[in-house]
Parts: sequence; structure tokens; C-alpha cells
Amino acid sequence: MASADHAHGHDSQDHDHPHSHDHSHGLGGHAHGANENRTFWAAALTLGFMIVELTGGLVAGSLALIADAAHMLTDSVSLAFAWYAFRLARRPADAERSYGFDRMQIVAAYTNGVAMILIVAWIFAEAIARLYAPEHVDARTMLWIAVAGLGANIVAFFILHGADRGNLNIRGALLHVMGDLLGSLAAIAAAIVIMATGWMPIDPILSGLVGLLLLASAVRLVKQAGHILLEGAPAHLSARTIADDIVGAFEEVENVHHIHLWALTNERPMLTFHARLRDGPATENTVSRIKERLKARFGIDHATIEVERGNCADNEAPCA
Repeated sequence: MASADHAHGHDSQDHDHPHSHDHSHGLGGHAHGANENRTFWAAALTLGFMIVELTGGLVAGSLALIADAAHMLTDSVSLAFAWYAFRLARRPADAERSYGFDRMQIVAAYTNGVAMILIVAWIFAEAIARLYAPEHVDARTMLWIAVAGLGANIVAFFILHGADRGNLNIRGALLHVMGDLLGSLAAIAAAIVIMATGWMPIDPILSGLVGLLLLASAVRLVKQAGHILLEGAPAHLSARTIADDIVGAFEEVENVHHIHLWALTNERPMLTFHARLRDGPATENTVSRIKERLKARFGIDHATIEVERGNCADNEAPCA
């Protein structure tokens, strides 16, 4: 798809003037900077407590704590990837990547969702194995480590909760932190039950329930990120609605066809289409006026419009 805003025909104001686009998104750049900083600190906090939990698990001989430490290691790597995606997205566009690196955020979100699905599969397998052969757990040590982990996870959660939760990369990072938080709650509950009753199966049962909650969120994230990677139309926009709106708003536009609607990220919808003008004198500034309407009504600030009269340039037939 074309990567520069231009229009062919008498209505293009940019016809003979080379131009470039600023992908910094104005105030949006500040939001991306805040998202980047918050993701960094969440990753650092998760990695730091992973070391504490691993040490506690080895001292207590608790396989549950060691397994959760491995989970937190995976999460810290995922958070670091999310942070790097934000840093990479700040790079300017170049000749090989005319849209820049913004899409890396969606790749990170998709990867984090897939990683969480794999983690949940491991949790289920481990829970089933422990139901058949329960492991002995030092419940008291497990409780203290889990309480400390809950505190660390709450801090990480609120760090990310203050970021832009409409951003899929942030939602992917939040999913991993939520997994750690729920895991700590499950470990606390399991430790209390084991201390009170000695019933070891409670640990894998609660882990499996947490896995079910995480699985639903992970699948939703993968579907949303995958939709964007496949150039699907944003859920809140309709190509047909946009085409009808333009034809209804501009008397000189006879029809809109070859319309393609997709998104670079969930925050940046993109649009290309052909606009056939009616016979008659050329109307000045039609392209500029259409773009202004697209931005005001639909939030689309990057549209490529090809203006035509007569046959469609792509198929040499009358425009439908």
C-alpha cells in the first residue's frame, strides 16, 4: 500500500511538491515515552523479585516457588521486549520502512500473547502432574515469599495501569504482570490451606484456575494483535460507512471505490481509496476538504486519495 499522502488529478494540492510526514504524532509522542518508562520499571521490578523468589524457593526446597520464579523470568523477558518495542517505535521512518517502526508494538503484543498461552499450557501440565503426585511444600516459607511477591506485583501493576491501556503493547505487558499477581494470590491461598489442613492438591488446583483466567485474556490479545498484523479494518470503523459519508458530503464526488482500511497500530488507522469526480468544472481543494473530514469525523489523519474522471486507472473500466 502507498505510504505517502498524495492525490492524482486536478484536485491535488501537493502535485509538484515533494513532501514528507512527521510520524512523531505530536502529543502522542509523550504518551509513548510514558509507556516506555513504565514498562521499563515494571520489567526491572519483575526481574528483581524473580531473583528473590528463586532464592527463597531453593532455600525452602519449594518446587512451587521455583516454578513461579521461572514464570516471572519469562514475564520479565516479555516486559523487556515490550519496552524495547516502544524504544524501537521512536526511530524515524527510512527508505526501507516508510511507516517507521510503530508496528513493532503490535508484534510485541502478539508475541507476549502467544508466550502467555504457552505458559498457561505449562501451568496446566504441571498442575495435572502434581494432582497425581503432590509435591511437599514448606507452606510457611511459601506464604512469606508469596506475600512479598504480591506486593511487588501490585507495584508493577499500578506502574503499568497508569500507562495508555488502549495500547496493545501495554495490554500485553499488563497481562503478564496480572498473571504474576494472580499467581501470588493463588500461592498465598494455597499456603494458608496447606498450613491449616495439610492438603497439598490445593496448590495445583488454584494454579489451574489462574491459568484459565489468563488463557482467556491471552487469546483475546492474540486475536486483536493478529487482526492488525493481517491488515484488518479497525473494529470501530467501517469502509462502507466512510465511503457513503464522503459521497453524501461532497457533491462533486460521484463514487468512492478501491477503498482499503487498516491500521498501523490500534491507535493509527490508515485509508486509501479512489474518488471519481462528476463531470464539470474542477472543484478546488476537494482532496484537502475530504482529508479534513476524515480526520474530524473518523480520526483518520493518514489517507491516500486518488482522484479520477472517467475510467478507473486500475482496470480501465468505468468506476463502479
